[in-house]
This record gives sequence, C-alpha cells and structure tokens, in this order.
Amino acid sequence: MTMRAVIKGTGSALPARRVSNAELAETVDTSDAWIVERTGIKFRYIASAEETTASLATEAARKALAAAEMAAVDVDLIILATATPDQTFPASATIVQAALGIDDCVAFDVAAVCSGFLYALSVADSMIRSGSAKTALVIGAETFSRILDWEDRATCVLFGDGAGAVVLRAEEGERGILTTKLHADGRYNDLLFVDGGPSTTQTVGKLRMRGSEVFRHAVTKLANVLNEVMATIDLSAADIDWLVPHQANLRILDATARKLNLPPERVIITVDQHANTSAASVPLALDAAIRDHRIKPGDLIVLEAMGGGFTWGAAVVRV
Repeated sequence: MTMRAVIKGTGSALPARRVSNAELAETVDTSDAWIVERTGIKFRYIASAEETTASLATEAARKALAAAEMAAVDVDLIILATATPDQTFPASATIVQAALGIDDCVAFDVAAVCSGFLYALSVADSMIRSGSAKTALVIGAETFSRILDWEDRATCVLFGDGAGAVVLRAEEGERGILTTKLHADGRYNDLLFVDGGPSTTQTVGKLRMRGSEVFRHAVTKLANVLNEVMATIDLSAADIDWLVPHQANLRILDATARKLNLPPERVIITVDQHANTSAASVPLALDAAIRDHRIKPGDLIVLEAMGGGFTWGAAVVRV
C-alpha cells in the first residue's frame, strides 16, 4: 500500500478583536459598500499586542491536535508558514514547539507569503513519504496588521490576522495528499512586496501592492496550476468535491471558478468573515468547512493559493 500524509485534524485561531468595515471606515477613508463591492470582505480580525503569530499558531495547533485526538508528544515535525514571524530568528515554529511542550522535533518556518501553507504542506508531504517524519503539524499563521500602511486604503482594508493548522499522519491507503504543484517567479517582486527587511532597510517595512496587476496574474496562474495539479493524476474539475482557495478577494475566487467551469456552490468561501490572512487563509477555510460538515471524510478537495514573489501552488487531497 502507498504511504500518504493523511489529514487527521484541523484547527484555527482568530484574534479576539473583530473589525467590521463600518468600524474601519471611522479611521480610514473608505466605506462598507466600497470594500464589499471590490473584495467581498465584511470583517477582519486584528491582533492585540499580546496576540502574536506564534501564539495564534499555538492555539490553532492545539485545536488541530484535539480534533485528531493526538498528543503533542506524537509530533515529530512542525512547519509554520508565515511572512510575519515573532522574531527574525529563531523560527516561530520553535516557539510553538516550546509552547506545546515538545522537547525535540524538527521545527522550522517557511516564507512564501500567501502560498506559504501550500509550500509547507508539500514539504511535510515529502518528508512523510520519505519516512523522515510520521506526524506533522503544518500551520499557516499571520499578523499582517503589523505590516499594513493604515493610510493606504487600497491595501489596509484587504488583510487580517489569524492562524490555521492541520495534523498530518503517515498512513497506508487511499486517503491523504495525492499530489502537489508549486511555482515561483521572482520577476514580479514589485507587484506585491514589503518595503523593508533586516538586510536592506533594517526595518520591518510596510506592504505595497499594485492591485489590478496582481488580480490579473492571480486569476490566470491559479486556474493554470489547478488544471496542472489535477492533470497529474488524471482528474478534471468534475471529479472535485470542493475547492478550498486562498481567501484573497471574492472577485478572484469567482473568476477562478469560472475559468475551471466549477460551480460556485463547490467553492469554500470565508474571505467575507476574516479577509485575506495570507498563509493562514487556506487552513482557516479548510477548518471551517470540515467543522461545519461541508467537507466530509472521503471527499476529494483541491487547495490553492498565490502570493507575493510571485509564488503559487495547489494540492489535491482525499480527506
């Protein structure tokens, strides 16, 4: 039998403070109608000073372990996807490791922005298939509110904070991660980036984006990688029970589904409730759909994301 990385449990965490479009409009030159029309976003969560990427990641990890009915000591691999780590180093994954009470396991961060969770999932899958890990925590966590320019209404309304996690376990059978595809093209750096860093400005910097161009690339690249990943195992959109996309913008989700001829009722959408949480958005959406029983054991799902870099990717999973 084939050894696969099987999803045994999912979990998520959001900051305590939920901010509506109306509340945001009190300090930013915007309106609820403007934001909803262009993005579909109604709410986002903003972390307090006491809430960090690692603390949200730890909460999501604990919930995923509880759902999997597994103990933290069973974990031998933690991969945390984030563009907003608690510190430059050490990796925020090691902070999660310590918080969970795990004395020794492989733990590291992955930086691929909004595609980070897909990158982390692919790495964990490869390590499980090779036998170098048996039980993995794969987490996407962000505090993007820390790097937003709150005077730039074109970007600050789009993002929020949060974390999502999955527990993967090596098992034989038909369930699990079937295939993944990843891409990157650094020529598009100036379309979506943060204008700082320890090696350049010695500052954290702020997010900058050329939205219309990112939108155009996102629709094309996401549709292409979805077709590519399904073709590797001879599937079509008709075979997929659910698409779990990166929750960036409702118009991108709609356009991508149309390109695939995928009915909108088979697309998991949570962007209206927590905005774009970058690497956290795919696992947040996945956890929501598993907990409300839209996604059921045995369903065939496709995960996808695109982020700054550009990076993009997709995965096919039998839940």
